[in-house]
Amino acid sequence: MSVVESVNVGGVRPIAAKSGFTGIDKRPVAGPVRVREPDAGGSGLSGDRICDVRHHGGPDQAVYAYAREDLDGWAEVLGPLASGAFGENLTTRGVDVTGAVIGERWRVGADLVLQVTVPRVPCRTFAAWLDRRGWVRTFTEAAVPGAYLRVVVPGEVRAGDAVEVVHRPGHGVTIGTTFRALLTSPELLPLLAGVDELPQEAKDQVARRTRTVLDDA
Repeated sequence: MSVVESVNVGGVRPIAAKSGFTGIDKRPVAGPVRVREPDAGGSGLSGDRICDVRHHGGPDQAVYAYAREDLDGWAEVLGPLASGAFGENLTTRGVDVTGAVIGERWRVGADLVLQVTVPRVPCRTFAAWLDRRGWVRTFTEAAVPGAYLRVVVPGEVRAGDAVEVVHRPGHGVTIGTTFRALLTSPELLPLLAGVDELPQEAKDQVARRTRTVLDDA
């Protein structure tokens, strides 16, 4: 069964990174949390904070999901990880987050509908939070990034809510493929060119990187 194992929100805390402060320290909460489309740079979850609003949050990154199975897969490198350890809002179980298709929609619980948008790209704040030298490279090479989601229909979410895929586009381009195309495998970039469901910022990034590949050829 595909479920939300944990709903995680975070406040502001200092961090030894360029930004100085972060909301990456997400902790599980009891009871329902309201989810709605955020303002630019904000989180979609009530009570959740985002500090680096230039690079995180907003409608296309309203919610971040990471699979419990993938957190467990990092145990050999990082040791056991609590839900929320990667700054995810939703820790899922039984959901193939890396295999989620760009634009697919998830019904979560009774009313909430979310749409898969883009993979998470690791940053220095993420590395500083985990206190791991070379973490950006390690995370990138693993290509298990988790998924950002847009709020299509607002609602409440709580631990134990079922997650159901209610729509899946036919193009078949997944979070994992998108991540590799943008970061490690530019030969995959043409697969992204026709994905209408990608946010405009991601489409612009695909266009720039495609031009760079062609110029270098």
